[in-house]
Amino acid sequence: MNLKSKVIRKNVFYSNIPGSRLVLFTFLFGLFLSGCSKTPIRETTVNQPAPIDTTASTYENGVFVVNEGNYTWANASISYITNSGDSVYQDIFQYANKRGLGDVAQSMKILGNKGFIIVNNNDRIEVVSLTNFKSLNTITGFSSPRYLEFVDSTKAYVTNMKANISVVDLRKMTIIKSIQTPYWTESLVRFGQYMFVTCMGSFNLPPADRKAQVYIIDTKTDMIVDSLLLGKDPVSITVDRKNKIWVISTGGYNNYEAPTLSRIDPVLMIVDKTFTFPAQQGVPSRLCINPTGDTLYFINGGVFQMPVNATALPTTALIPANGHLFYGLGIHPTTGQVFVSDAVNYVQSGYVFKCSQSSGQVLKTFTAGRIPGSFCFTTTTKK
Repeated sequence: MNLKSKVIRKNVFYSNIPGSRLVLFTFLFGLFLSGCSKTPIRETTVNQPAPIDTTASTYENGVFVVNEGNYTWANASISYITNSGDSVYQDIFQYANKRGLGDVAQSMKILGNKGFIIVNNNDRIEVVSLTNFKSLNTITGFSSPRYLEFVDSTKAYVTNMKANISVVDLRKMTIIKSIQTPYWTESLVRFGQYMFVTCMGSFNLPPADRKAQVYIIDTKTDMIVDSLLLGKDPVSITVDRKNKIWVISTGGYNNYEAPTLSRIDPVLMIVDKTFTFPAQQGVPSRLCINPTGDTLYFINGGVFQMPVNATALPTTALIPANGHLFYGLGIHPTTGQVFVSDAVNYVQSGYVFKCSQSSGQVLKTFTAGRIPGSFCFTTTTKK
């Protein structure tokens, strides 16, 4: 099966694309929190997720789909796909805790047998048990949190839209300090004792005035020790097997400049390579890497695959969009299979496609919740 032969969208429209707590103005920012809409859309034609299969008893061997939900509608949810691919369970947080997850689920990370779900518009992180998905703790005090990365088993960093990075004590499950930044921080990745954090600049400034950069933080002192200038709006970051760090920058809203894919040498702390996308030809996002750390994946309409030693950007999609609105992307850390989501129209239930990493062929299709934006895998492999 391929995506061209399976058209599933109904009543697609692209007006009033959702965004974050602070309404942003273009498709670029629809990539961040596309659950927001200035004018609420009536729910009469909404296709709701299938009821949860209540036979699930543990969530320790599969894929979590983080469904953002619509801004202010408090309909964020988590779907769970077993690694066998035989079952998908919907809205598992609601089922386990008898309450909703909240308003805009942004991302999720796993440490040991605990899952950390960032709920952006509610300014909190829900900490759940992977055994039964019951809430163990709720961490509060954030300022529109975005992404979390673990420093070690006792400490984590959380980026915020409102100009700081929260430092979380994982033993007490509280914020113990903030690293002040002048602008919105987004994606982050750890390399040795340093954390590399993308900075979007100020959302209320025009693209020309935004200072897009990557902060380099010494995790031993929780201090910013350096920064690197990049293209406008650096949204995604990852590290490869050769210990190089890669960043996708969208170029800013309204196509202010051409998007770029940059490579950072974290030892020298310099940008040592930059690929420039053709101007006016899409907004690349959701940069990921395969289990062996030698192949990058990203969304730019379709899903593209690129070896880290490539000398040019790929021109042909591994998985063409063919009318689908690809929104979230994840690579299984053991099998390397590609998981890509279709947000449909940001109101109907979305879909997830599990695809071959070599051919892009669709292996299985799953229904998800509203606006499936990211993936979290229970198994990990080291590069």
